[in-house]
Amino acid sequence: MKKLIQTIRNIWKIDDLRKRILYTIGILLIYRFGAYVVLPGVDPSMLHNLQNQSKQGLLGLLNMFSGGAFANASIFALGIMPYISASIVMQLLGMAIPYFQKLQKEGESGRKKINQITRYLTVVILILQSPAYIANLVSQLPPEAVYPFNPNLGHHSIISFFGIMSVVILTAGSMFIMWLGERITDKGIGNGISLIIMIGIIARLPFALVGELVSRMEQKGGGLVFFVVELAFLILVILVTILLVQGTRKIPVQYAKRIVGNKQYGGVRQYIPLKVNAAGVMPIIFAQAIMFLPLTIAGFASNDTLTGFARVFTDYNSLAYNATFFVLIIFFTYFYTAITINPNQMAEDMKKNGGFIPGVKPGKRTAEFIDNVMSRITLPGSIFLGFVAIMPFFVRMVGVTNQFAQFYGGTSLLILVGVVLDTLQQIESHLLMRHYDGLTKSGRIKGRSSYGVAS
Repeated sequence: MKKLIQTIRNIWKIDDLRKRILYTIGILLIYRFGAYVVLPGVDPSMLHNLQNQSKQGLLGLLNMFSGGAFANASIFALGIMPYISASIVMQLLGMAIPYFQKLQKEGESGRKKINQITRYLTVVILILQSPAYIANLVSQLPPEAVYPFNPNLGHHSIISFFGIMSVVILTAGSMFIMWLGERITDKGIGNGISLIIMIGIIARLPFALVGELVSRMEQKGGGLVFFVVELAFLILVILVTILLVQGTRKIPVQYAKRIVGNKQYGGVRQYIPLKVNAAGVMPIIFAQAIMFLPLTIAGFASNDTLTGFARVFTDYNSLAYNATFFVLIIFFTYFYTAITINPNQMAEDMKKNGGFIPGVKPGKRTAEFIDNVMSRITLPGSIFLGFVAIMPFFVRMVGVTNQFAQFYGGTSLLILVGVVLDTLQQIESHLLMRHYDGLTKSGRIKGRSSYGVAS
């Protein structure tokens, strides 16, 4: 406790870090406030059906990602997922189309161009998703709901001033969230988009805890003892997830002796830390965005009203949904690792610095060696990541409520752990840079971006 208090004091002493943290908190408060600003023309007292619809199934998960904005018919109802979907498309295009491959190699100018195209694509996705959300909203509102802007066009009219206005507002709302995330990344403590997703998830945790406690005390039985057991198991799952996110495999890199002036350097053994899960939580976010597609195509309808393919792939309690989700996570783990870890570049950097891996020739052989190691450790890492992601499927089988089950693994837990570790790493970097103690007694916090050569 004493070390914690001292660390907080050290954080407060660093003027730049203090301003960044306060700025981030201010932006997140704006985001949370917007989640309760209801679309103009919608009576917030008549949203009971929409809120009940969003308590379970895939709509419940989508509502969690939006921090409850979906169920509140908020101006932020569509959240940040359309931007994530656009980012997935752009990264896939970067692998298939030479023009985007060229942009990726152009450095900062290429990155800016890709970001600009991603924003345009996000607007297109939002314009397609917004009418589906409005149609579902209108179907859930009772006939006496008040639409002051289209009193003569009927309750179920979408092509109206209200419908067009709502599409514009929802599109602008999600773009504003994206802008807030970029502000956090530039002027806050970083990881803006991830932090916004995390805050939305955390906002639903108190409701999930209370709901599970009430369920155990009144409905499903087991009482307080069973609830405590559930919490203990949740803590265990969190600890295992932290090990998954932080796990590394170190390859020794023996630096050759070299003479610089009259000084001799040599015999310094260093390591390349290759992470078991180098992609972090991005495979989960990407896979979840893909799994939301059938729901979007179906117009955000409840699973009870769907049939056939749409019903199966919008029911996250079905075996087909979880099996597909599992396979997608493995695919995206390899995909994201391939675009973030470049063995050829690592081998070239080692060669330029006079480094080598004992028993492996520098250059092409070193790149092949690193690539083989990455392939071997990525497979078990991706399988374990997929298993943690579908853990809620098994937890619900023993009677845990749908909302609380999402925190036993799945997208929610992995995002929470990954983003928290990344944020702590950012703060620790500021502390260590100014010669203060870090956040831990031994070693450094390893977030999702801890790559490169480390001693």
